[in-house]
This record gives sequence, C-alpha cells and structure tokens, in this order.
Amino acid sequence: MSSPVRLPAEQEPYREPAVEPSRTADINRIIFITPKTFNEARSIGENFRDGFPVIINLSFMEHDHARRVVDFASGLIFGLNGSIEKVDNGVFLLSPHNVRVTTEDKQRIAEGFYNQS
Repeated sequence: MSSPVRLPAEQEPYREPAVEPSRTADINRIIFITPKTFNEARSIGENFRDGFPVIINLSFMEHDHARRVVDFASGLIFGLNGSIEKVDNGVFLLSPHNVRVTTEDKQRIAEGFYNQS
C-alpha cells in the first residue's frame, strides 16, 4: 500500500477556513463579571469558552491585578479567535468569534452597567 502524495505547500489549493455562522448576542445572555482578585479570572474564561460574551469590570481591582486579568483576557480572545473592546475605563467586552454584539446591544449594556447599584 502506498502513502498519499502531498503537494508542496505552494501548490496546495486554498481552502476557506471552517467558520461557524455568526449569531447576534442575546443581551440577556451576556455575562457581567466584576472580579476582585485574579483567582476569579477562571469564571471569565469558562463563560467565554462556552460561547457567551463577557463584560469585565476591573474598576475594583488593584492596577497590577487588573493588568493580569487583561493579559489573561487577551490570551483568551487570541486563542479562541474572539474580540475585545474597551467599553469604559477598566471595563471590557469580550465577544466570541461567532457572536456579534450589535451597536444597540452595546448601548443597552452601557445603560445597564451604569444603572447597576
């Protein structure tokens, strides 16, 4: 039995990467997390990995710990092909690659964020 013949990389046909269809985020399924310590970063990762957009409010953390959480979040979005947006000082929105958060959703998120007590 012979092994399959592989073309050199420059001769292989281009194939589009498999991408799940984009879905609009359900505003009620966006997770709000206000960590106090870096140990709470795990819940950010688990929710994001499960496909939920996550709002992270770092305004109650020490600067060095907040920076570690942002670094962690950056690794998440890089590894899982998501995106990160700064919503406000110390507040970030992590969106999975297959979820689109609309402008209207972002406005409602901001309103809900500022109306929390």
